[in-house]
Amino acid sequence: MTTGVIFDIQRFSLHDGPGIRTTVFFKGCPLKCLWCHNPESINPDIELAFYTHKCINCGSCVRVCPTGALQNDDLKGKKYDREICQFCWKCAEACPGEALKVQGKRYTVEEVLTEVLRDLPFYKQSGGGVTLSGGEPTFQFDFCLALLEACKEDNISTALDTSGFVLWERLERLLPFVDIFLYDIKHMDSEEHKRLTGVPNEVILENLLKLDKAGKPIEIRIPIIPSYNDSEKNIEAVSNFIKGLKSIKGVRLLPYHKLGLSKPWLFNNKRGILDLEPPKKDEIERLKEIVATSIGREKVY
Repeated sequence: MTTGVIFDIQRFSLHDGPGIRTTVFFKGCPLKCLWCHNPESINPDIELAFYTHKCINCGSCVRVCPTGALQNDDLKGKKYDREICQFCWKCAEACPGEALKVQGKRYTVEEVLTEVLRDLPFYKQSGGGVTLSGGEPTFQFDFCLALLEACKEDNISTALDTSGFVLWERLERLLPFVDIFLYDIKHMDSEEHKRLTGVPNEVILENLLKLDKAGKPIEIRIPIIPSYNDSEKNIEAVSNFIKGLKSIKGVRLLPYHKLGLSKPWLFNNKRGILDLEPPKKDEIERLKEIVATSIGREKVY
């Protein structure tokens, strides 16, 4: 039975594709974006997160840990040895302040579909459906494919939110089961893209051209990260690259926000997240105007 690790199923999503949608967040991502607002999605495994502000230092987690993987540390609050952890999650169950939380749960396709079908009337009324997001859904390719196939068997509209950093052969296999692709372009300069995300962008741009040729509807998404990719030069480069593509239904600019800073820090996460001031509204409007000049104002939002 095909299973996958999901870290959230969000109902009544309004910005993850057309209409009212249910967004299924997959764990696992090949990118490590400096501004990632879902840091719990990077690791594909089920893991333990620590909300430091909720910890009351009661020691309950340390007492129930069968292997001693959790220990008190006077300097750092808690120490966690993943090497000897049995992943029984007794610590999270024992924590009275909910400072420890298990991130991720293994689902079957049928279990996810049960959640999805609860909102079927809203999909029909609004033209919505299901969006697979993450992380990167194609990172768990077999589960991604099986879930999309199941959704189409129930006549549910599907969207795939993807970085595009995936083998084309895999994207091609998904084509019959995806109604719209939400496709990220983070930077047009490959070296800068690698510095910001950990990977170059050649595969991403090549896959976008192939998707366009396949005729599938595409919404381009550009995260706007102040001082990192918000220059006129970069936005113009993105606009020039996509203006000749025939399958682009719209371009959505996604302003950086600080919500990722309040997310639980996973014990093995030492990267940190960029702490920037979000771009002002007039700056976003200025960048939208640059895109609109190339592809038309009605397609920019």
